[in-house]
Amino acid sequence: MRKLFETTVKLLGAAAIAFSFSFAVEADTADGEQLVGKPWEEVEAAARGGTVNFFMRSSTDNIDRYVSEWVGREMKQRYDITINRVGIKDTVEAVDIVRGEKETGLDDAGTVDMIWIYGENFRTMKQGGLLFCGYLKTLPNNKYVDWKDASIAFDFGEPVEDCEVPWGKTQFAFAYDSAFLREPPKTIPKLLEWIKANPGQFTYPAPPDLEGSVFVRHVLYSLLADPSDLLVAFDQVTYDDLAPQTWAMLKDIEPHLWRNGQTYPDSITALNQLFVNKEVSIAFNYEPAAFGRMVEKGTLPETIRSYGLEDGSIGKTDYIAIPYNSPNKAAAMVLANFLLSGEAALEKAKPSVWGAAPAITVRRLPKDLRTAFAEIERHPSVVPTEELAKNALPELRADWLAALEKGWRENVGN
Repeated sequence: MRKLFETTVKLLGAAAIAFSFSFAVEADTADGEQLVGKPWEEVEAAARGGTVNFFMRSSTDNIDRYVSEWVGREMKQRYDITINRVGIKDTVEAVDIVRGEKETGLDDAGTVDMIWIYGENFRTMKQGGLLFCGYLKTLPNNKYVDWKDASIAFDFGEPVEDCEVPWGKTQFAFAYDSAFLREPPKTIPKLLEWIKANPGQFTYPAPPDLEGSVFVRHVLYSLLADPSDLLVAFDQVTYDDLAPQTWAMLKDIEPHLWRNGQTYPDSITALNQLFVNKEVSIAFNYEPAAFGRMVEKGTLPETIRSYGLEDGSIGKTDYIAIPYNSPNKAAAMVLANFLLSGEAALEKAKPSVWGAAPAITVRRLPKDLRTAFAEIERHPSVVPTEELAKNALPELRADWLAALEKGWRENVGN
């Protein structure tokens, strides 16, 4: 068990993070390899009294409450484990902490016990030997995960290979106010035409904002007969063919964007506010349930509706990962197993809590939990998950993402 007497974390920007921790270590410093394959009862016993420093990119209040309050309460009552949610602006901040600790030889008493992660940050940690791997089969609830599903087994094209735990699924969706817009554009070509016919009514966050970057990838995908052709390692020749066409399409609509394209929102939060203020008529989000929550809060009217593109909407899986130098691996494993449980996924799926689609396979759950999932009422403003899934598009590998975001800044964002 680790007791934290003083913790100070100072974030000095995306590239540099300074931190100082003073703490006493009494127990629960078991080496991760000693936990892999152990009877689960022994792992739970080693975890009792532990603390998990869970680093999460700050999102909406309801998500933070789900982890800090509901999960925190359940973990304390069930296992005597304390959850310390650490909010960060960007996941890379937690990655840089672990990377810095490895460079200084802090291999058994790290700061970070768990990270909400996916995509390029996962690849960076995996390739840098910064992750605790090999423990998934030790988790009893791993049986609920369909590892034959490529969207779970591969994180933005990077094989998971027993190094992270799937936590939820999301898929890109657009939203509009049905009281003013009867027929929203439901393909990328139709959207680009609509933008030019309705100047000032659309914009997108500047990459590398997650949602802004995903919008750019949708434009790229519209050039392809089969987007799966890009699910390979980065190829410069293919990029040099497709990227200029993408930039040309985005520059063509730029004068017709909000504020004539002279500036872009810096985050999805900023875009949401423009949508709330009716400065733009169409918004989007990688988490469609967000629109339902905004309606419930009274931020948006009840006439808001969301939808997926008929030519396909990109989807992804979110994960949690344990750093290689976490001193609380047993407690982190117990938390990971709980987050894979039907109970935790059910609470997370409730529209009033998060409204997130589960990464586990619901049909594998006991009958009572399957029934509870079936009885969840979908918010009328939120597009059904099964409808989105009909036209799901895969995410690109991280090396493609980096090249596209850099290319956007150089060719469009300037």
